[in-house]
This record gives sequence, structure tokens and C-alpha cells, in this order.
Amino acid sequence: MNRAGTLVTSMKASCLSVVLLSLAVAGCVSTAQPPMQNVRPGPDPAYVAMYDERPDELHPMPATDISEVDPRFLRREVAYGGPEQPGTIVVDTANRYLYLVRENGRAIRYGIGVGSEGMAWNGRARVGRKAAWPRWTPTAAMIRRAPEKNGPWAGGMAGGLENPLGARALYLYDGDRDTLYRLHGTSEPWSIGEAVSSGCIRLFNQDIIDLYNRVPVGAPVVVLGPGQRFQASAGFETPARPGSPEDFEEMPEPIEG
Repeated sequence: MNRAGTLVTSMKASCLSVVLLSLAVAGCVSTAQPPMQNVRPGPDPAYVAMYDERPDELHPMPATDISEVDPRFLRREVAYGGPEQPGTIVVDTANRYLYLVRENGRAIRYGIGVGSEGMAWNGRARVGRKAAWPRWTPTAAMIRRAPEKNGPWAGGMAGGLENPLGARALYLYDGDRDTLYRLHGTSEPWSIGEAVSSGCIRLFNQDIIDLYNRVPVGAPVVVLGPGQRFQASAGFETPARPGSPEDFEEMPEPIEG
């Protein structure tokens, strides 16, 4: 073979080596696409707005993080087929719901957390008093159960973001007698939908404000006992429009939101 032929053969061998090396390297690199990850959809924007911050409050409230909240405990309007009249509050402690009965077979449903005091009473009452950013005084039983936590507040805690009664409270009366049963906000939004060690019936702060704005003093309240159930339909549900921000405490009749 002459010199030119030898050079051509050498060049072909070199090119073949490069090709083989490229194929070998490619064989070590995965060309598979990464698996698709299940992306959990974020909360409905209507609910995000519903539980947004409230800078206009006496104690400006931050937004409530609802990203980990079971959606069934978010405020919504549902169908209602029961016997209670519009304007009645119905508390279903077993299922962790509070309903405000409205006109035309509808009701607003709120998620609740239920304390031991909340589970201990059922029957009929009325809203005897309402308070914005109420003062909280632990009961003697609460102090006995958690003396280090509750003992320092035996004389009462002023209203505020850390107050266990939250942004609003509705005080339930039997005639003129205070039942010591409360519907109130909470500084522990994670507890909505849960059974908790103490307290009555707690709602998200944004929800107790909404309920407070919708019902007057004197509104009837029904707390369901064991085995009783609110007669809500499983039909159409939608986020409930917010109640009016005005104070309706002195109004004699329930109002539309």
C-alpha cells in the first residue's frame, strides 16, 4: 500500500473510533424524560380571597393559610331541606359543621373545631350577646386541666390575635341565663375540623366575622345531640358571599348577606 492509501485508511479508522466513542458515551446517558409529578392544584381563588388578610380590623388579621385545609371545612352555601326557619344557627358537633339557615332552601355551612365544653351540651338557645375581639377568661376546669397554660389568665386576657376567642364571639343564652356556651373565632386555624381539648365551638376568624355580621342578638340556635343530623342536601354547593361588614347587633331580624 502506498503512502496515500495508508493515510486514507488511518483517517477512516480515526473517524470510526470517534463514532464508536460517541455511541458508547450516549449509551451511558439516559434520554428518558423524568416522570410527571402529580401537582396538587392550589385552593380555589374564591376561597383564597375569602380567607385573605383583614388589615381593617382593630387587630389587623393575617391571611389564613388554607392550602392544607380539607376543602369541605371552607365556608360555602349548600341546599337545606330541614325544618328550621331562616336565621337559625344549627351546630352539628359530630360532623364539625355549623349552618346558618337561609331563605329558599339554602344554608351557609362553616367548618368548626369542637372543644370538650362544646361536646358537653346540646339543645336550643339564642344569641344573647355578641362581642368583637372579646376578652377571654378560662373556666376553673380549664385551669385545672392546663394550669401552666391557662392559670396566668385567670383574671382574663384582652382581645387580640392570640386570644383563644379570636376575632368575634357569640354568647348563647337559655332565656336570660348564660349557658357558658360560645361560638367564637380561633388563634389556631389548624384545629378547624378537629376535636380539641378545651373551648366551645370555634370557626376560622374570617368565618366568625362573617357569621357575626349575618345574625342579630336573639337569633335562635340549635345544637344537635348524639344521633341527630342536619338535613343538608348533597346538591349544588358554592362559596358563600361575605356578609355585610356592618354591625347588626341591634337589628331585630336576620339579614341577607
